[in-house]
Amino acid sequence: MGAFRRVIYRRRVVVNLADGTSVDGIFYKQDGPLLVIKNATLLEAGAEPVELDGDTVIERDRVLFIQAP
Repeated sequence: MGAFRRVIYRRRVVVNLADGTSVDGIFYKQDGPLLVIKNATLLEAGAEPVELDGDTVIERDRVLFIQAP
């Protein structure tokens, strides 16, 4: 993820998680196994998007893939 990470820093991404949910927001940084997303919105099938307060921290092990439109 090293080269890819340099390309997506400070860009809007959609982080798709292994449990079927997604997080839309600005990929701010990676700190070891943790991804920090700012201005995040939780996206779940069949539910309205939910804006998340503060920074959202996601463990890399939970990430299925990342989309950078």
